[in-house]
Amino acid sequence: MAQTKSTAKRKAGTGSTRAKSRQSTARRTAASRTDKSVEAYRDALEKSLTLSRERLQEVFDDAVRRGRMTRGDANELVSNLVTRGRRQTEDLLKDLEKLLDQARAEVDTRVDQARKEVETRVAPARKRAAASAGRVGRAARGAADRPLAEADRLRRRAGIPGAPISGYEQLTAAQVKSRLRDLKKSELRKVRTQEKRGKARKSVLDDIEKRLK
Repeated sequence: MAQTKSTAKRKAGTGSTRAKSRQSTARRTAASRTDKSVEAYRDALEKSLTLSRERLQEVFDDAVRRGRMTRGDANELVSNLVTRGRRQTEDLLKDLEKLLDQARAEVDTRVDQARKEVETRVAPARKRAAASAGRVGRAARGAADRPLAEADRLRRRAGIPGAPISGYEQLTAAQVKSRLRDLKKSELRKVRTQEKRGKARKSVLDDIEKRLK
């Protein structure tokens, strides 16, 4: 039985490890796509030309000094170029925000899918492990029931103080009722109080009341 429980746990652990590996792969894939999107944005930035207003003003001032254009034309060109540069910068920033939003959404979606896959794959293994553990526990309680009941009878005969029924909280209703027949009324009342404060099982309480009458 212990071997069955251990095998179920190992299977549950293996399923969990595989599912976590798939979740990690999904994250890496999403991150790779995000990196490609950022790389495309970086290429767009490298193809654009960024100059400060001061630098532009210096270039056109030099052209004015050389007599290649008038001061009015120079100022107009600087103003136009700065305006266009600002528009281009705003467009690039909007594109970047869109890329980031798309990347976040894709990462969230893939991680959520991976998490659901983990839960789907691990849940059956957990149920099998829990069922196996339950069977082992019931079998262990069943094997220990008779020796414990006999020990209680011997203790009561010897007048040794203690609870009327040992290990009460771990016993099933059927196991409790099978032990009631050997109890005195004072002991039955103690068991009744213990049952009411605990699981308050109707079948146990009804059986106690019948025996008290």
